[in-house]
Amino acid sequence: MCRPLARTGLALVAAGSLATAQAANSVLCHVTYGGQTQVLRAHATTSPYTVAPVSVGSYFLFRIVFERAPAGLAAVKLYTYADKDDGAVPIHVAEFPLPLPAGGRYGFTGMQRVYEPVRDGELEYWCEMREAGARR
Repeated sequence: MCRPLARTGLALVAAGSLATAQAANSVLCHVTYGGQTQVLRAHATTSPYTVAPVSVGSYFLFRIVFERAPAGLAAVKLYTYADKDDGAVPIHVAEFPLPLPAGGRYGFTGMQRVYEPVRDGELEYWCEMREAGARR
């Protein structure tokens, strides 16, 4: 009689531990512009509209939105904006639904390139999921 309850309890503990470990995962994006590479990190958020973009060089803004819930919307969304005088203009959007595919040399995104519509510059990026506690 105790065994089913014990198994259920163990399953709940294991599921809770897994959820805690997954919640600590982060997305790392390696963004290169003008010969300089920045590594941008994002943790899961429940408020995607509050995630601010990060300046990359003098022209681009890059934004990583990592949503785990609700399950139907769980994804990593990547936005690149042109930082114009009259406001940010989206010029590239990519969405990767969870679970993410196994990463290759250039993570789950592959190497991506975005071009400036005015100055002919190029921004390159690729992103990977980083497990909690993993080192590189």
